[in-house]
Amino acid sequence: MVDRIAVIKTGGKQYKVKPGQVLKIEKLDAEAGKPVKFETLLTASSDGQEMNLGKPALGEKVEGKILEQGRAKKISVVKYKNKTRYQKNVGHRQPYTKVEIISIA
Repeated sequence: MVDRIAVIKTGGKQYKVKPGQVLKIEKLDAEAGKPVKFETLLTASSDGQEMNLGKPALGEKVEGKILEQGRAKKISVVKYKNKTRYQKNVGHRQPYTKVEIISIA
């Protein structure tokens, strides 16, 4: 069996994916359980015989399923100025979407 890999682009980032892989990406506006298609930049087989490179993209050839929507752990953003009694502490939780890659066309 030839396992395919692909490079997808979403949320301003690129990810190397293969079928069955679960990854956290930037938040998508969709509900859990819904299918989603990704803009594909490159597809290749694992044996290196076949490779398609998009200029700039191949279209929506990778299909996934949204598993969950969530927010990451809280991080603390601290600003501090010495000798001026200035300090500021702000928390932030980055939203994410957990996606399972179903197929690569």
